[in-house]
Amino acid sequence: MNFEPYPFEKLTNLLQNIQPNKNYFPSVLTIGEPQFETPDFIQKSLSENTALLKKYPKTTGETILREAQRGFVDKRFGIKLDNAQIIPTFGTREVLFNFPQFLLFDKKKPVMAYTNPFYQIYEGAAIATHSKVIHLNLSEKNNFKPEINEEALAECDLVILNFPNNPTTATLTLDELGEWVKLALKHNFILLNDECYSEIYTSKPIPSLLEAALHVDNNAFKNILVINSISKRSSAPGLRSGFIAGDAKILKEYMKYRTYVGCASPLPLQYAAAAAWNDEIHVIKAREIYKENFQLAKEILGTKIPDATFYLWLYVGDALEFTKRLYKSYNVKVLPGEFLARKNIKGENPGKGFVRIALVESPQKTKDALMRIKECFNEQR
Repeated sequence: MNFEPYPFEKLTNLLQNIQPNKNYFPSVLTIGEPQFETPDFIQKSLSENTALLKKYPKTTGETILREAQRGFVDKRFGIKLDNAQIIPTFGTREVLFNFPQFLLFDKKKPVMAYTNPFYQIYEGAAIATHSKVIHLNLSEKNNFKPEINEEALAECDLVILNFPNNPTTATLTLDELGEWVKLALKHNFILLNDECYSEIYTSKPIPSLLEAALHVDNNAFKNILVINSISKRSSAPGLRSGFIAGDAKILKEYMKYRTYVGCASPLPLQYAAAAAWNDEIHVIKAREIYKENFQLAKEILGTKIPDATFYLWLYVGDALEFTKRLYKSYNVKVLPGEFLARKNIKGENPGKGFVRIALVESPQKTKDALMRIKECFNEQR
């Protein structure tokens, strides 16, 4: 298999011969990893359950975790899922890579579509399944929302959306998501929404694709799946706790497949994750910090406050040169947008000219980094 280097590897190569300005403390704003302590109650649950390491975990997930995740979906989206409609997973990255392999195994000429720019594991799954790829290009012209080409979608076996979107921060309304549900039924493709940023919103809650399915009377979630995770929500990426939920018919067979994959979460992690899924107070506090960071960005850089995620998708012109100059002169690392995207049929990379900035530090550290970015901008002008 010939996989593309990950964006962070490309960034390392871009900056490898550059000596950063040692007058500044390093500021790394490249990775979507919250730089806050995992809440104490989650850590306490983990430490209190280490004795469970003597037991093999169930691939299906412990009852305590399943109930916590179903409870989250109920409280957050008003949807009561049956046990057959949800599977706890070891984070969501593994799902995004192995679910397409399960789903497309018997397809002679599989076709996948996914948003572009994208989380690179989508591309990895396409390579692993020998799939033809259709990019759903996100640009300023379409407000970073995927345009609908029914002729192309009619070819698809699997379509992956990612809203709230990484990296563009775009969101889709309930009605917009509902249109995608209708398309999945009309053209009989499986539609999966990667909703890992659904809880990092700045104003009003962001709708789920599951809500959209009910909104258009697809009450059985036929052809519809979502994934979600506590990595961003609870500042706990190390717990590797996520889920896939939706169409029970698909999940029944996928569960059989997962028994062979060997990706069950250790029991102490499941108990700690259950504590995290059951609590909303710590999530509210985290959202307030991210909102404060966005407010700082608005004041310092003049950017708009997005509806969700903790990213800035900032147009800088020549993103590669800007990234190198920012690192060399101000010791700040950001990620060029073209590393997160591929060229469209016109030969245009929709990420070109942009940088992704992860506002995952404290407001004090974020303010310092944003001031340096502003100085770099001023030099450019």
